[in-house]
Amino acid sequence: MGMSVTISEAVGQDAEKILKLQYLCYQSEAELYGDYSIEPLTQSLDSIKAELTAGSVLVARLGDEVVASVRGTVDPDGTARINKLIVHPRMQRHGLGGRLLDAIEGRLGAGGTAKCFQLFSGHRSEQNLQLYRKHGYVAVGAQQVNERLTVVTLAKEIGASAYATSL
Repeated sequence: MGMSVTISEAVGQDAEKILKLQYLCYQSEAELYGDYSIEPLTQSLDSIKAELTAGSVLVARLGDEVVASVRGTVDPDGTARINKLIVHPRMQRHGLGGRLLDAIEGRLGAGGTAKCFQLFSGHRSEQNLQLYRKHGYVAVGAQQVNERLTVVTLAKEIGASAYATSL
């Protein structure tokens, strides 16, 4: 009998696991854009530990292994910002990214202060963009960072969730 994946709030001991998973997951993005100096590949362990206390960080576990993670915060203006949705390459294409996205939306939207969700992705990251569109996000802006990368900002209103979520 196989183990099932569980989603929960990350704890301090998860920081190093998240950092290692993030480094693994962002290799394909770095290759896609020809830039291995992107922030997820240079982020420090101390920075991830700070994120654990500053916002909501969820992890998906398969047994004791952290196989996916996502982070989010709610700005004073009510924008719930979701970032660094990562899924271990061997666990991709099985719905885990969507489950984590639903879970972080539920967590960030639960306080009643969030008015909309916002996230971003590189313009060539078609699998990411497809996932976000499937979950009701629409492009609301784009900013060219350099000749290789344009960052697409996507958003959706709080009431636009396609799925009900609870942790």
